[in-house]
Amino acid sequence: MKITVLGAGAWGTAIAVSLVARHQLTLWSNEPEQCRAIIAERCNQRFLPGIALPAQIAIETDFEAAIANADLVLVATPTAALREMLVRLAPAKKPVLWLCKGFEPRSAELPHQIAAEVLAPGSGCGALSGPSFALEVARGLPTALTLAAADAAFCEATARALNGPRLRVYFSTDVAGVEIGGAVKNVMAIATGIADGLGLGANARAALITRGLAEITRLGVKLGGRPETFTGLTGAGDLILTCTGDLSRNRQVGLSLAKGMKLEDILRELGHVAEGVHTAAAVEARALQVGVEMPITRAVCAVLFGGLSPRDAVEQLLARDPKGES
Repeated sequence: MKITVLGAGAWGTAIAVSLVARHQLTLWSNEPEQCRAIIAERCNQRFLPGIALPAQIAIETDFEAAIANADLVLVATPTAALREMLVRLAPAKKPVLWLCKGFEPRSAELPHQIAAEVLAPGSGCGALSGPSFALEVARGLPTALTLAAADAAFCEATARALNGPRLRVYFSTDVAGVEIGGAVKNVMAIATGIADGLGLGANARAALITRGLAEITRLGVKLGGRPETFTGLTGAGDLILTCTGDLSRNRQVGLSLAKGMKLEDILRELGHVAEGVHTAAAVEARALQVGVEMPITRAVCAVLFGGLSPRDAVEQLLARDPKGES
């Protein structure tokens, strides 16, 4: 299969490296200077240093040339750039999967809702998500993902095509559930990073992960997801990885907030997109809109955007009245 990956960040580069042994890969970037550096060094030093890019991966800056012969397009840009990418792709009528995890900041829409507005009805499209650090995928370490699409036949056929010895791909028709799990877990990772940065211990981390999963499930079911999805790879799996792994950008944001750093300084030093920062406000807005209680999300937003100190946010969560577990 001829596959084009749009976006030469860490994840786009990693998925290209992972798939090139079984498919013909093109990696596209809209930055000519970055492309020249990747071609010269056969390494994406900016986003995935230390990982050699096989010579079989074609590097391209021309958008039309990159997608011209593609059988499948993978969009590996941040969620904020997804709409623009799909608008550019729409005339070509190519099957497309998005790898981003989040709500669109401006509209608070999920990726599949954006696709429904932009792509022609019946277009083969879906989400590829799950617990996956780019560096580990690029190194060929075992990883399991879920491909979700409304078209069951397209979903299964594409998952089977992408599935490989080190990258196991499951398939599901619960697009909303898969996307919500992938989006909201980033907010919970900021919360657990704050708790760990404050030295609150493993008990607190376990409580935040568990109650965070409850928040994700409540919102996900309300927005059309299936309950069982949130106990799977794109729910509990992705949540556990992002809340505990040191490669998690969102966890790093929380750790730095706990140290008293300003958000703008954290993001500048990080050098990568931390989707949880951009998603948190949208998640809180959607939860209020549909009447779902999400106290952890609310606390994270108060720290990120409301001037509340991380320690005071934790104290407010602990001071909540006891209630039945659900």
